[in-house]
Amino acid sequence: MSHEVPYDEGYLDMDLLRFTTAGSVDDGKSTLIGRLLYDSKNTFEDQIEAVEATSKKRGDEHVNLALLTDGLRAEREQGITIDVAYRYFATPKRKFIIADTPGHIQYTRNMVTGASTANLAIILVDARSGVIEQTCRHAFIADLLRIRHVILAVNKMDLAEYSEDRFNEIVDDFKKFASRLNNIVDMTAIPISALHGDNVVEKSENMDWYEGPSMLYHLENVYIGSDQNHVDARFPVQWVIRPHSDEHHDFRGYAGRVAGGVFKPGDEVTVQPSGFPTKIKAIDTFDGQLEEAFAPLSTTITLENEIDISRGDMIVKGNNPPQKGQEIEAMICWFSEDKQLQPRGKYYLRHTTKEVKAIVQEIRYKVNINTLHKIEDDKTFSLNEIGRISLRTSAPLLYDSYRRNRTTGSFILIDAQTNETVAAGMIV
Repeated sequence: MSHEVPYDEGYLDMDLLRFTTAGSVDDGKSTLIGRLLYDSKNTFEDQIEAVEATSKKRGDEHVNLALLTDGLRAEREQGITIDVAYRYFATPKRKFIIADTPGHIQYTRNMVTGASTANLAIILVDARSGVIEQTCRHAFIADLLRIRHVILAVNKMDLAEYSEDRFNEIVDDFKKFASRLNNIVDMTAIPISALHGDNVVEKSENMDWYEGPSMLYHLENVYIGSDQNHVDARFPVQWVIRPHSDEHHDFRGYAGRVAGGVFKPGDEVTVQPSGFPTKIKAIDTFDGQLEEAFAPLSTTITLENEIDISRGDMIVKGNNPPQKGQEIEAMICWFSEDKQLQPRGKYYLRHTTKEVKAIVQEIRYKVNINTLHKIEDDKTFSLNEIGRISLRTSAPLLYDSYRRNRTTGSFILIDAQTNETVAAGMIV
């Protein structure tokens, strides 16, 4: 038995919002997500019964909705979340993917991973402790990863006597810090109590001074259409399709995922890095041909001319081609526990569908992510550290700055010996 949204034919065409949650250890993130799932009727009755039974066994005063989200039993017993957990839910208006990331400083890399595809970040603040170092760190990472929409969720308002003055004080503190960041264009502050459900799905009767939307209403209605770059047309080729069957004897298609812009049959395009011009003959999918393809759609493009194209090449159009070069300036987050990033270190660099060798030319600085100060005299990177480096690659990359395009502006570094992903990078 479920008490959930009925499945609808239009479900597959619904708008999708990806959001990430960040807060320090006991800010109530798991309770908030549990409340969102429970009050929007996205949970099964047997789940609710299990949670009620466990809550009773543990002697919790209320039904502990955090148990809905903290999946691993060992974590549940300690009451902490460690890895990035992705959860899916839907309302009649939108589908959602939540990247639930841990708040501790030693899990910065998990937050970077979870936030890298998000449209929106919910940054939780405890109404009693207000804006702390971790709040600033989470805002900095959201900004670094170009998350343009932020909800500042001031939680545990029930423990601050639902005070409007306390809420305003916290919002002012956060705005002071956020004014030093570049990418957050849309910040909405919402006073909530995840435990009691105030302003999460339903508007709160305890805070009639607050005139804004509930959190779910904002999540359903925030406009993210302009977040994708629909101007610069980019199609990194992932696979060349040559069926060699009698039926499709001469078929040659280029499969991949649109990374920006819009492609239509008849468009004049250029294949990079060779620079050959041609036209799009057709855009094919499993379900038939399309009139247009845009990010983040996966599709197959056929061209009018026979051109030598392989994986890692890029089909582009218009008079704003990607940059092409072997000298890359980037911000990175270091992921490896065992190894440090060294000047002159050699790595594999994976960017869209291309893999090249890369050498670290210079470590410019690290960022103290709590104060935003630059540290210029320390030339190694350890786990979770963030900063700026310059790289030289063995072959030219076709890239945009991360600010223009999150897909063509990002890469990962891989250790050649162990094949471990050691860093994520954002091209400056």
